[in-house]
Amino acid sequence: MKKIFALLFIALMGVNTFQAEACTVIAVGKKASADGSVIVSHTDAGPDCRLHVVPSMSFKDGEMAPVHWGMPELGRALGDYGEVIGNIPQVTSTNAYFQSAYPQMNARQLAIGESTLAQREELKVDRSKCKQIMTIEQAQAFALQRCTKAQEALKLITELMETYGFLPSCIGESEAIVIADTEEIWVLEVFSVGNEWKPESGKPGCIWAAQRVPDDHALIIPNWSIIKQIDIEDIANFRASSNYMQEAIDRGWYDPASGQPFIWQEAYAPIPIEYAINRFWQFYATYAPNLKQWPDRFTDNPWAGEDQYMQYIEPLSTYPFSAKPETKISVQDVMAFQRSTFKGTIYDKENSSAWYYPGKDGAMVKSAMATPFPTRELRKVLNINSRRNVARARGEYGMVAQLRGWLPDEVGGIYWYYVDNAYTSAYVPVYAGVTDVAECYKVYDKEYFQENSIRWCVDFVDNLLYLRWQDAAKVLHEKRDPMEKGFFDQQAGIDAKAQELLKKSPKKGKAYLTEITIERMNEVHKLFQELRLDLISKFTNNKQSI
Repeated sequence: MKKIFALLFIALMGVNTFQAEACTVIAVGKKASADGSVIVSHTDAGPDCRLHVVPSMSFKDGEMAPVHWGMPELGRALGDYGEVIGNIPQVTSTNAYFQSAYPQMNARQLAIGESTLAQREELKVDRSKCKQIMTIEQAQAFALQRCTKAQEALKLITELMETYGFLPSCIGESEAIVIADTEEIWVLEVFSVGNEWKPESGKPGCIWAAQRVPDDHALIIPNWSIIKQIDIEDIANFRASSNYMQEAIDRGWYDPASGQPFIWQEAYAPIPIEYAINRFWQFYATYAPNLKQWPDRFTDNPWAGEDQYMQYIEPLSTYPFSAKPETKISVQDVMAFQRSTFKGTIYDKENSSAWYYPGKDGAMVKSAMATPFPTRELRKVLNINSRRNVARARGEYGMVAQLRGWLPDEVGGIYWYYVDNAYTSAYVPVYAGVTDVAECYKVYDKEYFQENSIRWCVDFVDNLLYLRWQDAAKVLHEKRDPMEKGFFDQQAGIDAKAQELLKKSPKKGKAYLTEITIERMNEVHKLFQELRLDLISKFTNNKQSI
């Protein structure tokens, strides 16, 4: 145990990296949600967790809009979106929207969640050789600036991808985005076409397919393709590029003469990896447990997850595109899933057998150090498997977009935002009509601690939990959970007051929403500043037995 105590302090303040497998999207249709809202969520590994409002703007005829490379990265001033690698025609006016590594919601209740997908090696591109210039995050920004509805955004994004070529920014992989407005949700999957494509060829600069989510369904995208058969004649539910099947035929991945149906997912996605399968499994086993016979991976047995040779890995086709949840899903449910550490399953690293030792009476005792987020070095020493959680100790930020069509856009759209690790962090409601956010959410330099950065303050608390995780996590919940509950309890009153003010004066209504949003962001910042003191005082080494 002395070795465990010592190693837990190794690399407590490690540097985060941009990881493709760290983004999970959950989407819930308006008839599947608890309150009738459309819900889209996204956990993200994009390094730039700073949040700011890009205001609506006007432009002159003939102006051009820059296309950037490197938008998700840090190390630049706020508002600097990276290297300009091209230009497209500008529009005369744009919507305000929220910008972070990936832009995700605008002032008109249009929201986009992103999840990087794996793609075949033959489709990957090399930026030093290829002519493609349109990243998914840049296309998202253009859509949020220019569109108000999901289908409008879908049309714009796919046109941009076909015309200017899809350039993957996340280690050359493909992308899925979920585009939602107050009425409907569309899933768009985009694969690249290799280094040989040229803009003047007249051929699409990507391969794409889109499918509408039934209003009474919910889904998860855990870094893997979910679209299966495509009925291209059914334009109410499917859209696709002209080459959506031909690319697979030309590359030998599908033979029309086989008599087998064309399955998009099978044609373009590689053999799945367990980090995707386990999230598929948990989501559908939780929200649609009776849809089919799911694998039984629920257990409290700390040794069950170590029986590697007897564990079945189901095919990707086991999981549907989407499903009707047996109980309606709330915003809080989505938050809980984003915070999941697979507790009570074979994937639960907090319940690994390595954390147990014989007590005085011979019974096995779970160490107070047991954490769902053991560091890489600790996993090596204790021989704990490296399976990922939904929540990530090395995450960057995430959101749950709540779109409520029965309310004015300014108050109907709520962007529930968190930074760092969803398990530790707090969600703060940011209304669509705000004109600014708190300064502490705009500040983050990963190289050195900053007191005025919410990202650093949450990260500080996240690291202090490792002092004695089992007990320290209880302190976190005691302080954070009532604050979050208060945000939900106060929602109806704020909605009513905001609507009243908006009717009298849109400017005053937006000012009210901005003021209360900044106030709450600062409240979250203060909570995590105080939590540091609580945790170090309660669990300092001077109070630990040696």
